[in-house]
Amino acid sequence: MTLKKNLLKDFRENNGYSQEKLALELNVSRQTIISIEKGKYVPSLVLALKMAKKFKCKVEDLFEEGD
Repeated sequence: MTLKKNLLKDFRENNGYSQEKLALELNVSRQTIISIEKGKYVPSLVLALKMAKKFKCKVEDLFEEGD
């Protein structure tokens, strides 16, 4: 699976989070955040939901499945 849309970096920066701070709050490694932002890793549903809750948005606002 690939993601057509991945706006995690935009949401993170617009909300004043460093990769490290976001990783700590989501209980994942900083490398996980980096990999998601670079499109090398597709987050699990649970992690995507946590991110959406953190940024008070829908998962679809952060990510969209590609072909």
